[in-house]
Amino acid sequence: MSSRAMNDDEVLSEMNKMVAFIKQEALEKAREIKVKADEEFAIEKAKLVKQEQQAIDSQYEKKRKGAEVAQKIAQSTITNKSRLKLLHKREEVLQNIFAAVREPDSPLYKQAGRYDQFLEGILTESFLYLLETSVTIYSRKSDVSTVRRAAENAARTYKDISGRDITFDVQGTIADDSSQGGVKLVSGSGRITLDNTLEERLRLLEDKMLPEIRNELFGANENRKFYT
Repeated sequence: MSSRAMNDDEVLSEMNKMVAFIKQEALEKAREIKVKADEEFAIEKAKLVKQEQQAIDSQYEKKRKGAEVAQKIAQSTITNKSRLKLLHKREEVLQNIFAAVREPDSPLYKQAGRYDQFLEGILTESFLYLLETSVTIYSRKSDVSTVRRAAENAARTYKDISGRDITFDVQGTIADDSSQGGVKLVSGSGRITLDNTLEERLRLLEDKMLPEIRNELFGANENRKFYT
């Protein structure tokens, strides 16, 4: 890993690359899942249509005059069921996308160079946000040495930018199987907690990108009249 501390533009550039990477991975997963969901939806819809048509035919033979009314009711039922099924499938697709991003095939913590840079960037960002003389850093158990090394570099960058010194203690209290990486920080006073784990950053990203992803996958909502 380079000993040169990253400046703000480089940190921002790395974060933007990460966002672009996560977004691309999500969209690729979405396309795969959407194809499967569309196939399942078409089959289920065909079953519903067939079942309702059989019911209509039976009623038609028994009571011809009521067939048209019954058919309209049945078609409305099918439409409503199909709409609900589609909405359910769309939500399922979105959740599958986010699940795939939360647990990627190649986790960031397995990409040594990139993960070191990511940790150094978020730690520098966190130090500048807290502006404390001391902090406690909580990481995955297997990341303690990596986080400590990144924190040392981040502390030097923080000193260059703010002119302040900062001391830190790294504690590996986060279970490896419960996190994809990143850190949590608590200020020396204990009054401020900053969650910079990948899970939290992805959660915030999900909230921000959800409308964009939904529009990309399913198109604009025809029933929506107002946009913020």
